[in-house]
Amino acid sequence: MQYDFLVLGSGIAGLTFALNAARTGSVAVITKKQRSESNTNYAQGGIAAAMGPDDSWELHMQDTLAAGAGLCDSEAVKVLVQNGPRVVEWLIELGAQFDRNPDGSLALGREGGHSRNRIVHAADHTGYEIERTLLRAVRHMPGITLLEHYFVLDLILEGDECAGVHVLDTLTGDLFDIRAEAVLLATGGCGQVYLHTSNPLIATGDGIAMGWRAGATIANMEFIQFHPTTLYLPEPEVQAFLISEAVRGEGGLLRRRDGYRFMPDYDPRAELAPRDIVARAIDAELKKTGDPFVYLDITHRSPDFLKQRFPTIYERCLSHGIDITREPIPVVPAAHYVCGGVWTDLWGRTTVKRLYACGEVACTGVHGANRLASNSLLEALVFAERAAQHVSTRLYEPPPSPPTRASKLPDPRNSLERSDSFDWAATRLHIRQLMQSKVGIVRQVERLQQAQVALSDTLARIERYYRVQAPTVLASETRNLATCAWLITECALRRRESRGLHYVLDYPETRPELALPTLLRCFCQAGT
Repeated sequence: MQYDFLVLGSGIAGLTFALNAARTGSVAVITKKQRSESNTNYAQGGIAAAMGPDDSWELHMQDTLAAGAGLCDSEAVKVLVQNGPRVVEWLIELGAQFDRNPDGSLALGREGGHSRNRIVHAADHTGYEIERTLLRAVRHMPGITLLEHYFVLDLILEGDECAGVHVLDTLTGDLFDIRAEAVLLATGGCGQVYLHTSNPLIATGDGIAMGWRAGATIANMEFIQFHPTTLYLPEPEVQAFLISEAVRGEGGLLRRRDGYRFMPDYDPRAELAPRDIVARAIDAELKKTGDPFVYLDITHRSPDFLKQRFPTIYERCLSHGIDITREPIPVVPAAHYVCGGVWTDLWGRTTVKRLYACGEVACTGVHGANRLASNSLLEALVFAERAAQHVSTRLYEPPPSPPTRASKLPDPRNSLERSDSFDWAATRLHIRQLMQSKVGIVRQVERLQQAQVALSDTLARIERYYRVQAPTVLASETRNLATCAWLITECALRRRESRGLHYVLDYPETRPELALPTLLRCFCQAGT
C-alpha cells in the first residue's frame, strides 16, 4: 500500500494530524486495536488553555515553566500556550461538548500547579469526548483511511530516510509493507513498562522503541510522571483506574488511614502541588506507615455535585463497593506519563528524515522535568497541527539537529546472549516488576545499575528469539517494553541530580549546570 502520509496511532495527536494533512494528500491512520482505543480515550481531567477573563498565555507559560523544573524549552512552551485557546475553539467548532456555566461560558476547573482556573473539561471523561469528536470529523473527511488491527513492527529506512513501515495484520497473521512520503509516530506512551500504571494495555512504548531502532534521537526518558492517585485494588491483575487530578482541584483531601491530612507537611500548596511532589509525599507516607494506600477524601462536597462532576469515577468506584459521596477513596501512585520520548523540533520533526512524532511519544521540550496537569492533550493538538503544516509545505527540508550532541550508544541487544528457553509473557512481567522495584518514584544508583545489567541481558535474549520466529503482538510489545525500560534506566543513570520527576537518593540536590536534556542515539537501524 502507498499513501502520502502515514499516521501510527489513533489518539488525539494522530487524528489531529490526519485531519490537517488530508487537505493536501492521502492519509492512512494505523491502529493496533480499534480506532477509539488510545490513551486519549482514558484522559479524565481536561485540556489546559488560557480561556478565562483573569488568565493569559503568559500566566500559563509561567506555570508550565515552574512545573518543568528548569528543563522546559521556553520556545516550545510559548508555541503551546499561545495556540492553546485557538485549538480548543477548533475542537468546539468540530462539535466537542465541554461543560459550561449557566451563562454559557466554559466551566473552567483548576488542577495542581495552575495559578488560574483554566481546565476545559467534559465532566470526568474529557479524553473520550475529544476522541469522539475527532473520529466523527475523520469519518467525514475525504482522503483518510483508518486501518484497524494492524501492528507496526518497525520503520522502513532507505538510506537516512523513513519510507514507511513493516506491518503485521493481527487478525490474519499476514506481513506486508506500507509506504509513504512521511510517517508520524503518534503511538502514545509506555506506561505498561511498570507494574502499576494508569495507562491502558496498549501503552507499550511502540513508537519510542521503533524510533530508537531507526536511529532517532531519544530525550529525557528518566522523567516518568507517576499519577499520585489511582484507585487501589488488592487484585494485581486488575488494570488501575485513574482518580482524576480534578478531584483534588475540587477540594479533595489526602489523608492517611488514621485520618491525618499530610500534604501541608510537604508543600504549602498542599493537595494542589505538582504531581511529582504529591506522588513522592504519598510514597513517603506509605513507607513510613507500611500501609498499602492512602485516602482521597471528597465527602465534604454534596452528593449531587460529585455525581454530576465525576460520573465516571463515581460509577467505577461504586462498582468496587466504594461510594465516594460517603467514604474516602483508597489511592496509590502509578506510572502515568512519560515526559521524554522521540526528540522533535517545533514542527514535530525527528532527527530522521521524513519521520515526525507528536503526543506522548514525542519530546518537544514542553514538559521539561515534569508535566503540568492537563498540558498533554493541548501539546498533542498544537504540535500535530504544526507537523501537518510542515509535511504539507516543507517536507523535504533537512532534518533538525537536537540542542546538544546526543551520546551515541551501542545497541544493547549486542550484549551477552543465552541459550535457555524463552517465555514472552513471563519476560514481560519480569520487566514490569523490575522497573517497579528498581526504577520507580524514588531511585538509587546501585539499584539503577542492577536494573540496567538485567535489562541489557533481557534485550539481547529477546532479540535472539525475536529474529528466529514469526512475529507476534506479544513478542513485539515485549521487545518494545524492554527497549523503553532500558532507555528510562540509561537516562536515569546519566542524570546525576534530582530534578522534577527524577529523584535519586545519591544526588538529592538539583544542580543548575545540569539543566540540559538527556539525549541518546543508537548505532542500530530498524530491522538489522
